[in-house]
Amino acid sequence: MKIEIRNRFTREIALSGEADSLKAFFRTFVRSGADISGLDLPGANLAGLNLSKVNLSGSNLSGANLTKADLSEADLAGCNLTRTILTGAILKKVDLTEANLTGVDLTGASMEGASLVNADLYWSALSGVDLTRADLSQTNLSKSNLIVATLVEADLFWADLAGTNLTMANLTAATLTVANLSRACLTMADLSNAILAGADLTGADLSEANLTGADVNEANLAGTNLTGANLTGVDLSKAKK
Repeated sequence: MKIEIRNRFTREIALSGEADSLKAFFRTFVRSGADISGLDLPGANLAGLNLSKVNLSGSNLSGANLTKADLSEADLAGCNLTRTILTGAILKKVDLTEANLTGVDLTGASMEGASLVNADLYWSALSGVDLTRADLSQTNLSKSNLIVATLVEADLFWADLAGTNLTMANLTAATLTVANLSRACLTMADLSNAILAGADLTGADLSEANLTGADVNEANLAGTNLTGANLTGVDLSKAKK
């Protein structure tokens, strides 16, 4: 059958060809490193495809199925990925700068070294995701689920994590300077050597969390639950209460 994919902005046909399905079309015509930016692909089934290093910046992939797809080092900057399914996807070093990922499902995804600067992940599913050394500065993660997520050495400068569930998450040596963690759940989370300077932790639950060596200088701890938390090497005198 004839496959035609339009540019989301100009509405002109950007890609066309004969294939049994959209997925078969991508397997045949789209190679690693291809520049196919600005495509209109809402609800597309691209599960399991190899899209590594592909430039899809500015594309509309809202509601698409990208389960277990390989998007490592792909350019997805400015994409519309609202309610997109990316469970188990490989997104290592992917560029998601200023992308809209509201309601996205990234459960179990590999996102080591990814750039999500100023991206919107409001109310998203990220349980078990690996965001080691990812750049999440100024990212909106409020009300999202990051249970047992790995954020080792991640940059969360000025990120919005209000009401986020970070139960048992690994935030070892993460940068959370001036981040909003108000009402966040960090029960049993590992924040050892994390930088929380100037962070807002009002009403947050840090019960049984590991804060060994964490920097809480000028952090707001008003109403914070620190029951059973490991505070070895933490100077609470510099925090706001």
